Amino acid sequence: MHFLFAWRYFKAKKSTNAINVIAWISIVAIVIGTAALILVLSVFNGFEDLVKSLYSSFYTDLKVFPASGKVVTITQKQLEQLRGIGGIKNFSLVVEEKSFLQNGEYQSVAFLKGVDDNYRYVSGVADHIVKGDYDLGTGDIPKLVLGVGVESALGIQADRNIFTLRIYLPRKGEPELLDPMANISTDTIRTSSAFIIQQDFDNKYCITNIDFAKKALRLGQDEYSGLEIKLTDQSETENIKQQVQKIFNEGYRVEDRYQQNQSLYSVMNLERWVIYAVLSLILVVAAFNMIGALTMLVLEKQKDISVLHALGGDRNFIQKIFLSEGMLLALIGGGAGMLLALLVAILQIKYHLIPLEGGSFLIDYFPVKLRLADFLLVGATVFVIALIASWLPSRKAANQELSLRSE
Repeated sequence: MHFLFAWRYFKAKKSTNAINVIAWISIVAIVIGTAALILVLSVFNGFEDLVKSLYSSFYTDLKVFPASGKVVTITQKQLEQLRGIGGIKNFSLVVEEKSFLQNGEYQSVAFLKGVDDNYRYVSGVADHIVKGDYDLGTGDIPKLVLGVGVESALGIQADRNIFTLRIYLPRKGEPELLDPMANISTDTIRTSSAFIIQQDFDNKYCITNIDFAKKALRLGQDEYSGLEIKLTDQSETENIKQQVQKIFNEGYRVEDRYQQNQSLYSVMNLERWVIYAVLSLILVVAAFNMIGALTMLVLEKQKDISVLHALGGDRNFIQKIFLSEGMLLALIGGGAGMLLALLVAILQIKYHLIPLEGGSFLIDYFPVKLRLADFLLVGATVFVIALIASWLPSRKAANQELSLRSE
């Protein structure tokens, strides 16, 4: 019943035109605020998925590495046990160490990652080669696959470089104090290709044959930096992670993709909530317009309130009428805003109407991904803000002196 009264008050012509104007201004503000909030969150979703896909091209579903230090022992028995776990698609043994690369007067510090033949089936690096072919060479004749940032720092074209690079690596074992150069392994190596994934990897990594890396670092037969695993079904990650952890003792750590990039995911999650909080201020501004419109409506309907009271309507009923009026304004504005956001998002997904300026990113348009959770979150936000904004005018209407006398 109280919603019916609210609907009639909304449609009825007011004696003061300003009430209608302020009410519609509050609706338009809610439309803009709702649409802006959903669209910005959807664009953030698009960028988030893009960044995660780029990171997932380098970081694998699971990674086993030493709990302390740089080297871990992985035996053939453990590898056989690993092959017996259902849900593991493939795995690759890796060796990582910081290296120094030199090409004449050009030089670069990069993380050398020695990998076996299975690595191309575990990570997406081979799918992001932009120059040359994915070729790691052999233990005796190794080749380097460079990130484009490392390639640029060395001043070469990775697929056409006819000169060898000089590579320096620290050797395992007790350091030689009398002759520091005895602690450094030096060799020559050629490049085969370059990859582009994401700046963090492009400027940091180079990949080569694991046999060469182990020989240069003087690692034992079963000594590695870690083990990277690809799963057939990522929904089984936690279950398989526990099985892998049972194979390796406390000296090993097993991390999923989220844990390997925990700082990234934490920052992105924080950014999402900061964006949400800032854009919610638009809805707060709309709430002030709503308070003004409802307050003026209460003043205009004083006689109606008195009549309702005389007919048996208590203060709680009267308060619900004006609360419903506020909810009605929020429903119209929020619903229209969601439809507007949905339309714009679909057009952007299909036609890429809004481009990304600069031309230096992987895509040339704003990516958009719609999520039901965003619509529910924004809808709940509009409802709560409208409820708070309607509370004060509705309490004023319920508590005013009731009289049927005309002046």
